[in-house]
Amino acid sequence: MEYTTLGDTGMEVSRICLGCMGFGGSDSGETFDWTVDEPEATEVIDRAIELGINFFDTANIYSYGESEELLGNALSEYDRDEQVVATKVWGQMREEDPNSGGLSRKTIEQELDDSLDRLGMETVDLYQIHRFDPETPIEATLGALDDAVRRGKVRYIGASSMWAYQFADALHTSDALGLERFATMQNHYNLVYREEEREMLPLCDEENVGVIPWSPLAGGYLARPHEDSDEMRMSERTEERYGSPQSEEINDRVGEFADEMGVSMAQVGLAWLLSKGTVPIYGTTDVSHLEDAVEALELDLSDSDVEYLEEPYEPMTVLGHE
Repeated sequence: MEYTTLGDTGMEVSRICLGCMGFGGSDSGETFDWTVDEPEATEVIDRAIELGINFFDTANIYSYGESEELLGNALSEYDRDEQVVATKVWGQMREEDPNSGGLSRKTIEQELDDSLDRLGMETVDLYQIHRFDPETPIEATLGALDDAVRRGKVRYIGASSMWAYQFADALHTSDALGLERFATMQNHYNLVYREEEREMLPLCDEENVGVIPWSPLAGGYLARPHEDSDEMRMSERTEERYGSPQSEEINDRVGEFADEMGVSMAQVGLAWLLSKGTVPIYGTTDVSHLEDAVEALELDLSDSDVEYLEEPYEPMTVLGHE
């Protein structure tokens, strides 16, 4: 495993983060055909640690808390100080309680306490806003997050998909008011969706913000030939987001390159993101897929390789802020 410093936190994380969205569901009543229960989730987490992964990303909304609970249970068997745990707030947790979602002070304080209870931790390393909340002034959100850091419940704060001007305003507000800054940006970024390169990524580079992309393989689209999309997990959503001639051409090139190099398509897609200096969040419920993903660290792409993979891309509608 290789490690890198996450933004300007000084915190060292594995260059691949294990995404935990696929863990849980049965207890919460939100079972999907691609989620797994505790035995399978624990197996994946245990193998991740064996492979050197020390960075885990979840959210309160994932299986309505069960993902956090399963991750916390699994990590309790290890030295907590050696793991970096990230979770998120924003999605509404209880239909009957409007204050169980959003980014108000009330929501952040109560949902953070609930997340810590489920994780079995006194402090979470990275607490992220899952999306932007237009109903709450950014000053109020940042004030609540700053207090959480000062109380020792959170070490660093992060943000997720939003417009670059919103993120720039948040960083400026933190500086102006002397509040904790967002240290990371978790955004939608992969070989078939590169709109973040226009504004968000240059902003993150300028502000020394760590970039931890979600959906690094485009929901599985980059992990297998596009002709196999009928077999793809969440294929309807994937097709809606990525189904286009340019995406098919990029998919073909990833496949050709993988065949030529004797590696998997997933490794090529992850290696491309690693070449950009990001820490991709790789979500899986399969140990063999995890092992395959980690091997992407051994694949070095030349400038000409990157140019070949990127060449068919054309501007597209912004996706992921919803």
